[in-house]
Amino acid sequence: MDDLASLLEGRYGPGIKERTEADTPLNPTLQSILNHRSCRSYLDRSVDDDLLEILLACAQSAPAKSNLQQYSIVVVRDTDRRARVAELVPGLSPWFEKAPVFLAFLGDVRRIRRLAEIRGHDYANNNADTFMNAAVDAALAMQNFIVAAESAGLGTCPISMIRNRIDEFAEILNLPDGVFPIAGLTLGWPDWGGMLSVRLPQSIVVHFETYDDDALNAEIDPHDDRAHERKPIKPGSQRHTDRYGVLEKCTWSENATRQLSEPERSQFAAFLKSKGIELK
Repeated sequence: MDDLASLLEGRYGPGIKERTEADTPLNPTLQSILNHRSCRSYLDRSVDDDLLEILLACAQSAPAKSNLQQYSIVVVRDTDRRARVAELVPGLSPWFEKAPVFLAFLGDVRRIRRLAEIRGHDYANNNADTFMNAAVDAALAMQNFIVAAESAGLGTCPISMIRNRIDEFAEILNLPDGVFPIAGLTLGWPDWGGMLSVRLPQSIVVHFETYDDDALNAEIDPHDDRAHERKPIKPGSQRHTDRYGVLEKCTWSENATRQLSEPERSQFAAFLKSKGIELK
């Protein structure tokens, strides 16, 4: 799958025509990004240190707000430590533990605070905007890492579930005040190609000049049908079945709204406060 029409159909589902013309030239970077898929099956093969160093350099090549670089990355290769992390996300075993490398992408406002002290300056930005900047910096670095890894033939899978038991995760990685997890990322050589996730059409996500979501009602059902045709949501993956029951056809929008009908990770704000991070 390397022509544009096939790549777009792969990303948006059958029968959809997005704005990009089918004869638009492609380069390897565009092909790799359009063909992205999360990898949840890995070969028993290590990732070379030199390659990992290059991928980390790619991560650090991402944009950073005001060049403040308010993020850190913890690389975990140790088998026992990865097993301890896996215990926090039992629904992801055994493929999680088989990935030879686990990375934690962290917002880090500690470094600037320490530098302010070293340079003899006040630190006056313990606020929500700094939290946002650090979170975005970390996310951009992770995305750069993902693109670079996939260009080298590696597979990755972001994992937000590390925040489900965030205090225990922070203890495993010895995270100090001012440092907080954004997401984890598994890294390894893919055991199989994986499946493309069908994304919402541009008519829902992309707005021109001003925000306008008038198309949502008309476009969501066709999107749900395309996503269901590609990968039906099985009963075991349907959210909160104790409350809503099991559907023969559980669509993307049904499952997404089920998921967010109950609070998730309500302890996150308290964790941030415990690490000396204010959201004011």
